[in-house]
Amino acid sequence: TEVLMKMTTLSTLLITAWTLVACSTETPADSNANSAATNSTETARADVAPQTAEISALFKDGTNDQNRGDKVGPVRVHGTMTSSTSGEVILYESEGRNSSEVARTTLVNRTFDFGELELGRGFFKISYNGETNATDIIINPDEPDLYLQFKSSRLSATKSAEGSAENTAWFAFQTKQVQHDQAVRKLRQGIKDAGAFRSRIEAQIKDKEEAFALEQHAMMDANPGTYFAKWLGWKNPKYPTLQGRFFEDIDPLDNSAVRSMALSDRIQKMMRSFSGGTDSGFLACIDLVKAHFEPNPFALESVLYSMLDGFYNTGKETICQYILDNYIFDEDCGANLSDVIRQRAQGIINLRVGNTPPSFRIPDVNGKMVDLSEEVTKNKYTLIMFWASWCHKCEQEIPNLVPMYNDLNPKGFGAIGISVDQQKMAWTKAIADNQIPWSNVSQLKGWDAPITDDYKITQTPTYFLLDNTGKIVLKPERWFEIQRFLQSRL
Repeated sequence: TEVLMKMTTLSTLLITAWTLVACSTETPADSNANSAATNSTETARADVAPQTAEISALFKDGTNDQNRGDKVGPVRVHGTMTSSTSGEVILYESEGRNSSEVARTTLVNRTFDFGELELGRGFFKISYNGETNATDIIINPDEPDLYLQFKSSRLSATKSAEGSAENTAWFAFQTKQVQHDQAVRKLRQGIKDAGAFRSRIEAQIKDKEEAFALEQHAMMDANPGTYFAKWLGWKNPKYPTLQGRFFEDIDPLDNSAVRSMALSDRIQKMMRSFSGGTDSGFLACIDLVKAHFEPNPFALESVLYSMLDGFYNTGKETICQYILDNYIFDEDCGANLSDVIRQRAQGIINLRVGNTPPSFRIPDVNGKMVDLSEEVTKNKYTLIMFWASWCHKCEQEIPNLVPMYNDLNPKGFGAIGISVDQQKMAWTKAIADNQIPWSNVSQLKGWDAPITDDYKITQTPTYFLLDNTGKIVLKPERWFEIQRFLQSRL
């Protein structure tokens, strides 16, 4: 694996062309810029379906004068929970798939009260005694007193928000969404063996999608002027077959769009619809997204990180490098970005081969602290393995890793297992059952463990092989890649 991943000559030419479009001083509203980008994209990928300027029947505009744009103002967030046990209640502000803590309070006598907070429109999350017990809510300063009632120990279960049109509608929608997803999932499961009836099942799925869109339109009509109605309007693009206008119905200056999944969901749809699965296709989409949100640095940082995060998690580090070089650390395109986005981007850069990942001090099964910075100096190479007791792929890998470790450990090979388990009993049992000889640590917080965020872990097993200076020398997918690397070096 190369330390610095480079594009081929053809890709470099495409990058240059797209950068000129994306860094143009013309605004996204300029139809000439959009059509030029679209025509170039169609020329590069002839396999993409023709693009037509037809308004989708699934689209409905949920924006009016009342909910247009963002609004920041005082909101009191308080309520009740069924739990009789005192615990910590935390409020998070959403940003796509990420969230950041806003405030915390304590549940006392089944009540909690964050007091009055200055908040903007959007989705937020409330958790009780850990992020795994959490649920999403809508906050809108148009509703300055938000009173929530959680009627189950699981916050995502039975809940209500009397006096809040936003959350009454949102909670009702969640129920409908679950029912719709279950019905569609059941149909999709039958497609594989459908044979001649495949087209009939696909038509049934399409009918259900259209019917669900009409349900959403009815909910928007019933809740005009709400953030909920505006957010529902963002779910289906106005021009789903026109790449240059794919984001046209989302106002780039509306910061409230950042506090939702709307932008990251729309980006994913664009990539699926227009990239063709090629690097040049992905670059074209990236540049159009960047051009649309360029007038608003706040939204621009969010979409850039969303794309950076998404491409990193799918192993497309060449695409990540393009975003980093051309948009985040570029002196021209990145001039208006804050240090926050660069710090977030640096977290991804640190996980690339040749760089130093975050250090950690995490207790092992006996409570002894394991310090990565100390452990790497004891060996020529140290393997970090993210795994879990319930991971079937880990079960296949570990029986091969154990003899390899026993053979190479005397020669300077060390390993640290980092479990994403939540239950200590399951974790320790898996260590014993598999007779794992290397150090094992865990924060016992599952996917919500801070270490999984630091290393951007989305699946198990995930490996990082470090040298004795702590730098990443290999990011293998299978155990035999580690063996092959070490056999010629130990």
